[in-house]
Amino acid sequence: MKIVLNGACGRMGREILRLIESGYHGAELAAAVDRNAAAQNVYAKLSDFHGEADVIIDFSTPDALPDLLAFATERKLPLLIATTGHSADQAAQIRDASTRIPVLHSANTSIAIVLLTELIQRTVALFPEADVEIVETHHNRKADAPSGTALTLARAVQAVRPAAKILTGRSGASKRKPEDVTISAVRRGNIVGTHEVLISTDTQTITLKHEAHDRALFAEGAIAAAEILARRGPGYLTMQDIFDEPKGREG
Repeated sequence: MKIVLNGACGRMGREILRLIESGYHGAELAAAVDRNAAAQNVYAKLSDFHGEADVIIDFSTPDALPDLLAFATERKLPLLIATTGHSADQAAQIRDASTRIPVLHSANTSIAIVLLTELIQRTVALFPEADVEIVETHHNRKADAPSGTALTLARAVQAVRPAAKILTGRSGASKRKPEDVTISAVRRGNIVGTHEVLISTDTQTITLKHEAHDRALFAEGAIAAAEILARRGPGYLTMQDIFDEPKGREG
């Protein structure tokens, strides 16, 4: 599998490159692209690359989206977008592109998050009256809040509880409403990423938590997902779709 890596000079881009160099899943680098390219063999623009490739992995920035979608659709390349912070309009553009190419759009490429999402939905279904709160913690350099992963987890609750209302933070003197799903964001130190979902009734609390110790786990998940995505036809996919048994394993 030959990968075009967009955002190659960022933290996640460097992790992907390290895994490719180690031969992870037999992945090969077709092209490394970064608009801040300073290293040798890194393209400044996607359009500068004219070679062969099987899939694109994007860990760049939201403002790179127009060029990314134009390149992917023109070349008919499957596209994995792991960049966070897209606007609603940009999310719609991604959906539109998926009518022409396979697109996997995920704020978190950890395979464990797929399991966490399933556990959350099952628990919320079993305890329909329970309060749900989400706490996400990241390093002090992370720009967006709440995290894309926290929003994904909150939307997973909404899929089970259509009346659920996602709130970010809490202030003032108003009481909590039963439909509230509140996300609290913490920024401190050098924490890779922790997501904790608290599901509470009057008699108990169930805590579901994922803690990332190393960014390599996101790189591993991205390459594994890209391998499956490269065999798919046009459509909009999530990590849940990719790793859903048995479809994800069959490709």
